[in-house]
Amino acid sequence: MIYNPYKFPVPEEKIVRVITDTDAKNEADDQFAIVQAMLSPKFDNVGFIAAHFGERPGRNPMEESYKELEHIFDLMHFDKSFIFRGCEHALPNESTPVESEGARLIVKEAMKDDPRPLYVTFFGPLTDLASAYLMEPRIAGRLTAIWIGGGAYPTGSPEFNLGNDVNAANVIMKSKIELWQVPKNVYEMMPVSLAELEVKVRPHGAIGKYLFDQLCEHAMEPGPRKSAFRTGETWVLGDSPAVGLILYEHRYEFDWVPAPEITKEMRYVHTGRNRSVRVYKSIDSRLILEDLYAKLEIFAKNNPDA
Repeated sequence: MIYNPYKFPVPEEKIVRVITDTDAKNEADDQFAIVQAMLSPKFDNVGFIAAHFGERPGRNPMEESYKELEHIFDLMHFDKSFIFRGCEHALPNESTPVESEGARLIVKEAMKDDPRPLYVTFFGPLTDLASAYLMEPRIAGRLTAIWIGGGAYPTGSPEFNLGNDVNAANVIMKSKIELWQVPKNVYEMMPVSLAELEVKVRPHGAIGKYLFDQLCEHAMEPGPRKSAFRTGETWVLGDSPAVGLILYEHRYEFDWVPAPEITKEMRYVHTGRNRSVRVYKSIDSRLILEDLYAKLEIFAKNNPDA
């Protein structure tokens, strides 16, 4: 699925295959990154996988993420056959995959005879990637994973996405899969003001209105209202760097670090035994945000009914 109504051409050799794995109904920032991926003409979007976001008694978080993806696609009149269900829960250990159509999609796409690079972005836990790798280890070397997750280096710390599946993170850290990691201290470099979003997002079609309104609704829930991190006038679009790094990889803003192993307390143990991963230390929030705003405006102008 390539969307390209733009007046600028994207050379064929620059187009890449992209799978987006998202815990879309966990918070309110995934939605912005999902839409930006859908509207980026460099991306041949081959699938959007609904991810779980931990255990919620009486709920199915993966299914909630799936329904959120469906709602976004409906608002934009995009083909919902590109949406897949991911793993319903975390890995029970580091050797047992959790079967899902999302994990199978990753295997299928990675093993394709296609010369175009494959990027798989993760806005939540790494469960679907770890399951795919345990199912078919040959995917290592055939994709690049970009993960929004983990605490700051070198020590690590508790972090939401990592905490929802430490076993999966360890599987990937110990694998040969090319990994670009955007840890918590870096993905929090995506602050926005709600006034900014009211001006630059909400006016642009049904999807712009939805992006803004659902964020404001979430911000009024008890958890965010009580959080010292939430100021009342700002938010952090922390998943958007995963999209932004495919658009522009910020070549001088990362270090190659031997992949750590991770304790149950989410601390990094630097054994030196694993291959190196790309750990970002900075991103260009201006580039990522302005690209999103421009694409939303163009989409709304070209699709007045969406």
